[in-house]
Amino acid sequence: MSVIYRPYSGEADLPYIMDLVQSELSEPYVIYTFRYFLHQWPHLSFLAYPSNPASSTPIGVIVCKQSMHRDVSNRGYIAMLSVSKDWRKRGIASTLVKNSLDAMKEDGVEEIVLETEYDNSAALALYESLGFIREKRLYRFYLNGKDAFRLVLSVPQPYSDDSDTTGSSPRSIGSIPGTGIIKVSAYDDDDDDFVSER
Repeated sequence: MSVIYRPYSGEADLPYIMDLVQSELSEPYVIYTFRYFLHQWPHLSFLAYPSNPASSTPIGVIVCKQSMHRDVSNRGYIAMLSVSKDWRKRGIASTLVKNSLDAMKEDGVEEIVLETEYDNSAALALYESLGFIREKRLYRFYLNGKDAFRLVLSVPQPYSDDSDTTGSSPRSIGSIPGTGIIKVSAYDDDDDDFVSER
């Protein structure tokens, strides 16, 4: 059976995303955590649906963010990745991650990070197959007392010719399209990684 992927489209998607994440991941998240990511970076989050029969309930979701890290690097962050147990081992998680990676790369991301439980061999294998490396072990990172690995993917930047006069640049991170307004968050990835990923 084939699977359809689409970006997050608004508040109507939120209950489905919350149900899927809360049923599959061990960390508890309040609605404000979901809205923090989905309202500021909707174009970085994707949902997966079975195409036949058509379903209004997603079977997979990825939720991400992207912002300047310490005013030095443009960093993407994979906050949540969840696929329904009945739909695993079909490449859905891999496709969701690739969709988000592509969206972040379009915005000029320099690196992408995430955390996953140290003994989640399936998640580790998935991310390492996509080029992520283990940066460090975070002891007792999760509420259940488990350690985590922080994984990092460095994204090579395209060659930039100083003589380019097109004036093109990546979309501002956290910007509101068409307004020139840039959303700024006090969120610090290193100090407050309050959302984890499996």
